[in-house]
Amino acid sequence: MFEFVSDVLNLKQMGSIDRNPLSSSGLSSLPAILPDVANESVPQTGGTLDRVGMSGVEIVLRLRDASGEIFRTPARADAAVSLDDETVKGIHMSRLFLSLNNRLADQILSLPLVNEILKDFVQTHQEMSANSFLTLSYEHSFKRPALLSDHAGWRAYPVKIHSAFRKGEFQHRMQVRLTYSSACPCSAALSRQLIQQAFETAFGGRSELSHDEIFQWLGTQEAILAVPHSQRSHADVTVELDSTLEDFPIETLIDYLERVIATPVQTAVKREDEQEFARLNGANLMFCEDAARKLKAALEQYEGIKDFRVEISHLESLHPHDAAAVATRSQA
Repeated sequence: MFEFVSDVLNLKQMGSIDRNPLSSSGLSSLPAILPDVANESVPQTGGTLDRVGMSGVEIVLRLRDASGEIFRTPARADAAVSLDDETVKGIHMSRLFLSLNNRLADQILSLPLVNEILKDFVQTHQEMSANSFLTLSYEHSFKRPALLSDHAGWRAYPVKIHSAFRKGEFQHRMQVRLTYSSACPCSAALSRQLIQQAFETAFGGRSELSHDEIFQWLGTQEAILAVPHSQRSHADVTVELDSTLEDFPIETLIDYLERVIATPVQTAVKREDEQEFARLNGANLMFCEDAARKLKAALEQYEGIKDFRVEISHLESLHPHDAAAVATRSQA
């Protein structure tokens, strides 16, 4: 035992023990140039590809809110280029990642910044790719005030930004989801009829009624014996942005469309807020067709967008299926 320890110490002093774990098997040290399979081999089956890249890349975006304050939010990115050379085995995905990481680290998200990233993608693959693509997905959170009370709360709006660089031209599409309440016009009419019938049953035999009698009756369960059904609803709005814009109009577009739809879901709610929400629902009865037409008309007047698509989903409370409508820009 002591002889073995002594031998080891002697070998160490003589420098015979190599730090390279491969030396014990007689293998040489690692080569200075690492193999690059994507460059050094050819595909077994040739052909061009529309898009090749990465999906679900974890990133952080720097954004500026409507008040000018800068904040960070987690996001995910899909990054890709076209593979136009059918003899190339694969693209350099690390180059896409590094461009994303370096460009987004310290700069505020804007159209020019996204354009720079798309150009980076092509320039780092110029021998094989002519087109590039980037999709950013995240939830845009900002405070929404209560309808009447002195309270506020946070709302998170799903946002997707689809950008592309094709044939030397940039394209940017922005998608936001609005969530709102939709009260059924048909159900409202049927409810009013039942209320009329209840009034006739209660007072049909009398020719004169006092204001106080009617007022008191309207506050009873027997008077309002039916209420219209309503449901939580979604509007998925996609707009193609004008290339002259500098910033993505996320908050301004959301504010504009929520004013149009009139019944967005709320955050902080006291009784006065809930009563006002009920009033707004009664004043803005809508089928899915009504919601689609309102948003279509509003978007046709909105500056800075070239095209749009509105997809409405009313998650029916009466049926197990949904009511749906789609609207796009009117063609002149």
